Amino acid sequence: MANVVELKVGLHCEECIKKILKAIKKLEDIETYNVDTKLNKVIVTGNVTNDEVIRVLQKIGKQAITWEEADT
Repeated sequence: MANVVELKVGLHCEECIKKILKAIKKLEDIETYNVDTKLNKVIVTGNVTNDEVIRVLQKIGKQAITWEEADT
């Protein structure tokens, strides 16, 4: 069963978005991924966990928190 990972990430410019998408594509077992620039939200669907996606984003210098944490 596919997990849906929703993270809040600072999306400042086109270069940031390109870096994020390139990093996410390297994850194994992803089905879909999307970036919502209005909400600063990254959504990844597949056999991945929040921690895996956060770790990949941290490697490229991006801070990411789960969408639930962002609401509090």
